Amino acid sequence: MPSSRQSIYYLIMLNAFIFSLSFQFHIHQLQGLALYFPLNANFHYWQIITHMFMHGSLMHILFNMFALYSFGTPLESSWKTPRFLLFYFVTGIGAALIYSAANYYQFTVISDQIMALGYSAEQIQSILNSGLVDNYLVNRLGKDTLLEFISIYNTPAIGASGAMYGVLVAFAFSYPNAKLSLIFLPVPIKAKYFVPAIICGDLFFGVTKYSIGNIAHFAHVGGALTALCIMVGYRVYRKNNKPKLPEY
Repeated sequence: MPSSRQSIYYLIMLNAFIFSLSFQFHIHQLQGLALYFPLNANFHYWQIITHMFMHGSLMHILFNMFALYSFGTPLESSWKTPRFLLFYFVTGIGAALIYSAANYYQFTVISDQIMALGYSAEQIQSILNSGLVDNYLVNRLGKDTLLEFISIYNTPAIGASGAMYGVLVAFAFSYPNAKLSLIFLPVPIKAKYFVPAIICGDLFFGVTKYSIGNIAHFAHVGGALTALCIMVGYRVYRKNNKPKLPEY
C-alpha cells in the first residue's frame, strides 16, 4: 500500500465499516453520530465530525468514496498525508458549521413568523416534537414552509459530501486543466470550469425549491467555501513569503 495515499484507504475503510454497522444494528442506534440541528436535544458537539462517516444508502457511500479516491489521491500524493488529513477534516467541519448556520437562519425566520401569529415558545416546541400543525397555521404559512421548519429541527445530516466538495475545490486549484465528466454529461470539461459549475448548481438548489431528494446543498457549498478560503489564503501566503533574490 503506497504511503503517499495511505490515509485515503483508511478513510474509505472507516466509512465502509461504519456503514456496515447500520446493517448489523438498528440504524437508530447510530443516530448519535449524525449531525442534528443545534437546538435539538439530540445534538452533540462530536457530531460535527462523526456525521462525516455516516451514509444513508449504498449509492451515497459509493459516490463519496469514489470521489475521495479519485480526487483525494493526487492531492495526498503531492501534499503528503498530514496536510491532506487536516484539509479533509477542516473542510468537513466547515461544511457542517455553514450548513448548520444556514439551517439556523431559515429556522429562525419561520419561528419568528409563527410567534408573530400569537404562538408561544412552548406551542412551537410542541409542534416540533409532535409534527402536528393546526389548520390555521397551515393556511397562514403554507404546508411546505411548516414541513421545512419541522424537518430542519428533526432531520439529521449525514455523509462526507461536504469534505468531498472541499477536495474537489482543492483538486481544481491544483490541477485546473484536468478534464472531468459525469455519466449524464459525457463531454469532458476542465476542472477549473467543472467544479465551479456544480457548486453554483448546489447554491441554486439550496436557495430555491427545486431540489430533488433530501440533499444538504448548503453542506456542499459550505465545504467548497471552506476549501476556497484555505486555497486562496495559502496562495496569498506563499506569494507574500517568497524568498527574495539577493541584490548585487
